Amino acid sequence: MRIKEITNYIEELAPLSYAEDFDNVGLLIGSYNSEVKGVLVTLDTLEETVDEAITKNCNLIISFHPIIFDGLKKINGNSYVERVAIKAIKNDIAIYATHTALDNSRKGVSAKMCEIIGLVNTKILIPKKGIIKKLTTYVPTKDADSLRSSLFEVGAGDIGNYDQCSFNTSGESTFKGNQNSNPILGKKGKLHKEKETQISLIFESKNETRILNKLFEIHPYDEVSYELLTTQNEHQDIGIGMIGELSQEMNEKDFLLYLKKTMKTDLIRYSEFINRKIKKVAVLGGSGSFAILNAKRAGADAYISADFKYHDFFKAEREILLADIGHYESEQFTKTLLVDYLTKKFSNFAIVLSQKSTNPIYYI
Repeated sequence: MRIKEITNYIEELAPLSYAEDFDNVGLLIGSYNSEVKGVLVTLDTLEETVDEAITKNCNLIISFHPIIFDGLKKINGNSYVERVAIKAIKNDIAIYATHTALDNSRKGVSAKMCEIIGLVNTKILIPKKGIIKKLTTYVPTKDADSLRSSLFEVGAGDIGNYDQCSFNTSGESTFKGNQNSNPILGKKGKLHKEKETQISLIFESKNETRILNKLFEIHPYDEVSYELLTTQNEHQDIGIGMIGELSQEMNEKDFLLYLKKTMKTDLIRYSEFINRKIKKVAVLGGSGSFAILNAKRAGADAYISADFKYHDFFKAEREILLADIGHYESEQFTKTLLVDYLTKKFSNFAIVLSQKSTNPIYYI
């Protein structure tokens, strides 16, 4: 089995197109064509993580956080990032990272937090923009149904809970081919008029290549006329953070104690109690102070995330309970999510959960 087979399956859960622009996801070290002996799943890739992979005969590390985030100008072992890269390359170990691609997945990091906490009726907290594209093409009316159906089959026309969605208008086209043309309709050098249908469909950006390939394969013309644009529409099933409800409301202190137990954290930093019941809860794994206002607008009674700064707690404004449970603690179950996902597909293959804690923060 090649690395590409493993990563293709991961990208069904967390397409790389879901990642934020600032991120560095995908295969960071190694070749997609390398044969896989075993897979080690971890939250972070440190030197001891590579040592664990060597010990457990795993030559592919699936990591949530990317070990290489900013560009490396030198690799001489002066930083932990460089030492990890050197050790991985020396031992022929590939490293793949999912990070914000998995953050923005409907079944990703925040969904796992909701599962652990026991939230129901969940939905995306901040739907992602720029992930929906629109294709418009023009085809002889007699070929419209066939072309439209073929595009539907490869993912065009999906909108939320609906599929096979399109907008169609009829009109007349004109064209005249030169001496190098090969017209299916009309003749070279002569103006031709044709009854055509304009077909417009939207689709997720992850499907762009196969949709365009199918368009060029099926379209009857030798020169395919089409328009492609990225919309600013929000995708309600793709995005960062989630919001849901507890099965039973709790008072603030009981909720924090419950959270401490379920999320296995030694410390919770929280905002002022405001004597309200906690029922609707928003979550976001990792550094989530940027989404405090989103949680408030969504009507959350509590917002759980990490890396809040001193002044972030003032943003609660007695309208919401803010709970900082720690960066590692908020994402720690992500590696279990990935192991469970991979094991379902590759049940006869070594998918190993890293036993090393990579949390760099300690409490006393």
